Amino acid sequence: MKLYTIDTGYFKLDGGPMFGVVPKTMWQKLNPPDENNMCTWAMRCLLVEDQNRLMLIDTGMGDFIDDTYRKRYLPHGEDTLEKSLAKHGFSAEDITDVFLTHLHFDHCMGALKDDGMGQPTLRFPNATYWSSYAQWESAMHPNAREKASYRKEYLQAIADSGKLKYVEKEELGLDNVSIEYTFGHTESMMICHIYKGNQTISYCADLVPSHHHVRLAYIMAYDIRPMESLKEKTIFLEKALENNHILFFEHDKDVECATLKRTDKGIEVDRLMTLAEALQ
Repeated sequence: MKLYTIDTGYFKLDGGPMFGVVPKTMWQKLNPPDENNMCTWAMRCLLVEDQNRLMLIDTGMGDFIDDTYRKRYLPHGEDTLEKSLAKHGFSAEDITDVFLTHLHFDHCMGALKDDGMGQPTLRFPNATYWSSYAQWESAMHPNAREKASYRKEYLQAIADSGKLKYVEKEELGLDNVSIEYTFGHTESMMICHIYKGNQTISYCADLVPSHHHVRLAYIMAYDIRPMESLKEKTIFLEKALENNHILFFEHDKDVECATLKRTDKGIEVDRLMTLAEALQ
C-alpha cells in the first residue's frame, strides 16, 4: 500500500463559524483572518494505492463552480487535482474509486468538470463513486441550514452516470480501509481509517478539520448537531490516542498530519508532520 497527499488548493471561510463558540481573541492567533474576517483553509485529499485499486478520498472544490461561489469562498493557489495527481505519476483516468466523506461542495465538487458545453461530467471517468446513502439523501433534499453547502443540481450528474454506490449497501472491497459514520457535522459523514502495516492513518474530514480543532471546544458552527460532534470527537480522539493513530487534516493550511498526547488539559496534538514524515 502507498499513500499520497493530494493538494487541491485553498479557499476562505469566515473564522467565526469555523471555530464556533471559541472567541475571536483566541482563534485569530491560530489562523489570522483578513479584513473581512476570512481565514485561509486547505482542501487536502488523500490517495490510497492498494493492489489494483487507486482510491481518492474527497476531491476538493474543483474548478466547476459558479462565480457566486468563487466570490464568496475565494478559491486560490497553484495546486489542482490534476497537478497533484501528476506529481505522483497518475492521471484522472487512473482513479478506480472516488470516496466522498460527505457532499458539502468543498469536499466533492472536484469530482466533476465541465463537459465543454457548461454541463457537469465526471472528472474520473473510470471510477466508482462512493457516498453514504443517508448523506446523499441529505444533499438531494437539503434542510435550510445546509442548503448553501450542497450543489444538488451538479451532483445529479454522478447519479445519472450509473457509477454511484452507497457504502451502507455495498462492500467497499478494501481490506485495509474501514469506515466510521458520524452525525454531528452533517448526516452520516464518513471517516476513513487506513491501515498500512502497523500504522493507522485517520482521514478526519470535518470531524477534526485542522490540528487546532483537536481541542474539544473547537466545534464548527456549521455542524448540524454540535453536541453530537462533541460526543463523537471525544470518542474518536480517545481511540486515536489509545491506538496511536496518525490524524490527517483536510482543511489545515499548514499541517498535514499529527499524533496525539494526553496532558493535564486533556488530549492535545503532539507531533506535527507531513504524511511522508509520518510514514517513514
